Amino acid sequence: MAYEEVKVKKPLSLILLPILSVLTFFVVWELMVQLDVVPKTMLAAPTQVGSLFVTKLSDPNPDGATIFIHAWVSAQEAFIGYLLALGIGLPLGLFMGWFGVVRGIARPLFELIRPIPPIAWIPLTIFWFGIGLGGKVFIIWLGGVVPCVINAFVGVRMTNPTLIQMARTYGASDWQIFKTLCVPSALPMVFGALQIALACCWTNLVGAELLAADQGLGYLITMGRRLALPDLVVLGMVSVGLAGAAIGVLIDYVERRLLAGIRR
Repeated sequence: MAYEEVKVKKPLSLILLPILSVLTFFVVWELMVQLDVVPKTMLAAPTQVGSLFVTKLSDPNPDGATIFIHAWVSAQEAFIGYLLALGIGLPLGLFMGWFGVVRGIARPLFELIRPIPPIAWIPLTIFWFGIGLGGKVFIIWLGGVVPCVINAFVGVRMTNPTLIQMARTYGASDWQIFKTLCVPSALPMVFGALQIALACCWTNLVGAELLAADQGLGYLITMGRRLALPDLVVLGMVSVGLAGAAIGVLIDYVERRLLAGIRR
């Protein structure tokens, strides 16, 4: 029977509540700044940030690039680091979960490196790669590869042992069991890694750009701090949040499409 996604119509209140929540947040924020509850030297009002956003669409001042260039640089770095994290972390985790030799070789090294925050690698990364694309991609990869390995490893280890024993009874090899049982069993955890790794990659991207960059949304925030421009700092923060949310929605859409295809 073909898998059919059941769509449940949401009540109007569930649609309006998130909108009202966001509007209330921005109205309170605006009033707090305009009424000097929070000094304008410490926080910019939403209207001021919106005005700056319109200006930054075409004006590279005072940080040297438009908002689109900063966003494109950050998206490019995050995308490359994210793909590398998936391409290396997921297969490594899957193999570690099933093959004892791979687990014996890779897991001690992984457990040694895993507790080190990616940001702690930035000084060495600057020595190795400078402040260009390669260094930030390396930091992003470090942040994203850990959840990929862990989720894939746990997904394989959660494979039903009864099914494994049955497959062995019928003469299946380790590779056949891995391919036909372990990998499909690990898919829910693997899809979970897509979202977790994305969040880790995006967070570490901003951290890397705050400390070592000449373009990007994190660099935009740094320049706002250096120039004592709260509106520039908030614009960078809002841009980071919106870009991360948009990428998250895209990943969620791809995940749902893939899962629907598998269920068919």
